[in-house]
Amino acid sequence: MLHTDIPTRDDVDALAAVREHPCVSIYLSTTPLPKDADMARVELKNQLSEAVQQLRAAGTDRHLIEQQEEILVDLIEDVDFWRLLSYSLAIFATPTSVRTFRLPNRLSTALEVSDRFYLKPLLRAVTFPQAAFVLALAQNSVRLLEISAESPVYAVSVPGLPSDVADAVGLPSINGRTQDSHIMGGRIQGGEGQKVRMRQYARAIDRALRPVVSGLDLPLILAAAEPLAGIYRSVNSYPNLTEGIIAGNPEETPDEELGRAARGILDELYAAELNELVDRMASRAAHGRAVTDLSDVARAATYGAVETLFVDIDQSVPGLVDEETGVVTLSDTEDAVSYGVVDEILRRALLSGAEIFAVRSDDMPGGGAVAAGVRFVV
Repeated sequence: MLHTDIPTRDDVDALAAVREHPCVSIYLSTTPLPKDADMARVELKNQLSEAVQQLRAAGTDRHLIEQQEEILVDLIEDVDFWRLLSYSLAIFATPTSVRTFRLPNRLSTALEVSDRFYLKPLLRAVTFPQAAFVLALAQNSVRLLEISAESPVYAVSVPGLPSDVADAVGLPSINGRTQDSHIMGGRIQGGEGQKVRMRQYARAIDRALRPVVSGLDLPLILAAAEPLAGIYRSVNSYPNLTEGIIAGNPEETPDEELGRAARGILDELYAAELNELVDRMASRAAHGRAVTDLSDVARAATYGAVETLFVDIDQSVPGLVDEETGVVTLSDTEDAVSYGVVDEILRRALLSGAEIFAVRSDDMPGGGAVAAGVRFVV
C-alpha cells in the first residue's frame, strides 16, 4: 500500500504564511519499497549538506544552522519513518519545526533555502494527485486497490471488509433465509430479495472503507457489473467516487489490468478538469480579466487581485518580488537570499484565497511561467 499525506488547503496556507530565516524546502524522489529507503535517506543527507553550505554562505547565525541541521538529522535517523513512503517526499523545515508530506506524484529532487517555503511542486500534488483507489466489486469478492501513475498496483488491507454478499448478511448463501420475519414472511424472495442483500453488502463495504479512505481526497473508481455497480453507487458515502466505471465482473481480471483501465479513467478525469479550467481562463481573458505577463501577475498577486492562478511546475525564475509594489527583480543565481519569483507569486496568491493550479508547461494558458484570472485589474 502507498503511504500518502496529501496536504489540505489549510496545510498549504499554513506553510505559505511562514516567514522566517532559514526555511529549508526539500523534495525527494522515493519509492514505497522498504529496500529503497536507505537511498532516500542518503539523498536527504546530501541535500542537508548543500543547505548548510548555502546558509553559511549567506552569513546565517551559526546557532540557527546547528538547530536546522539537528532537526533534519533527527528525521534522517528515524528508521520507522523511512519504512512507510510513497513516490515523493516533501520536507519543510525551520530550526524549530519540520513538516513532511508523502506524495503519490513523481517529483524531482529539489532544494530551496530562503526565508519562505518553496511550495510549487507541492501544489502539483494538490492539483492532480495522479493516484486513485479502485474498488473491485463482485457478489463473491471485493478488494480495494491503490494506483499511482505508472507504478505497480497495491492491494489495500481494509479491516472489516466483507468477503462476499453472504458474509455481509450473515447467511451461508445469498439464497438463505433472513432473520427478519416481517419481510416476506421471513424470506426475501427472488431477484428483489437478492438486490436487498446486495444493498446490505454494499453498505457493509462502504462502512469498512470509510476509515481507510476518508480525508485522502483521492478519486475512487468502481470496477463492477450491474446491478451491483448501481446498488453500490446508491449507498456510497465517499464524495470522490468517479462517474467513470470499469464495467464487467472484476473477479478474474488481474490487478494490473484494472490499474491500466483506472489510469485511463483518471487521465480523462484530469483532462476534462484541465480543459474546463483553460476555458474559464479564456472567458476571463475575453472580458479583460486575465493576465499572463510575469510582472503583471506579480503585481496582481501583491494587491490580492488574483482569483485563479496557473503556474508552470517545470519553470524556475530566480529573483525577488517587492513586498509593497510587486515589482520583479530577476537574479542570475538561486541562493539562500533570493527565491523563486513564480513561487512567491504563488505564495501571495494563496494568502489572498486564490485557486492554484500547478501544471506542466504544455498545459499553461499563454505558454508562460504564470497566468492569472483576476478579481480586478491593477
